[in-house]
Amino acid sequence: MYKFYVNDTYEFELAENDLQHDIQEYEQGRFHILLNDKSYRAELVQADTQAKTLTIKVNGNTYTIQAEDKYDRLLKQLGFSNLNNQKVDNIKAPMPGLVLKIPTKVGQQIEKGDILLILEAMKMENALKSPGAGTIKHIKVKEGDAVDKGEVLIELE
Repeated sequence: MYKFYVNDTYEFELAENDLQHDIQEYEQGRFHILLNDKSYRAELVQADTQAKTLTIKVNGNTYTIQAEDKYDRLLKQLGFSNLNNQKVDNIKAPMPGLVLKIPTKVGQQIEKGDILLILEAMKMENALKSPGAGTIKHIKVKEGDAVDKGEVLIELE
């Protein structure tokens, strides 16, 4: 059973077999969806698998969806939901791509969820967010650089 939060205002639960649906990708990141006898066009704008969030456009409307599974709920119940606020050392490229924008500076204090860098990969913009609090120690790339998967982009302290 998954719990979903849409735009931080609407929440619902679904089991994997709850919906009768048909999803067809007709172009990279663009989908046609048949759901309960209704047709929708959807576009994947951004995906953050670590944070379990998606930003999608459905019939021209933008939605941010946060997924939570039974393990996420259990960690919250046990008081471990703040483990993601740990400091981190490096921000690495999750995939090969092109650095589009770096809205941060060396010495800047950052918090969990702050956008550190925008990476273009497969014609989609991906915002790389801080997984924890810290200070930017070193930015190892510049706008326009091509990067490989796993390459260190930003060092934090």
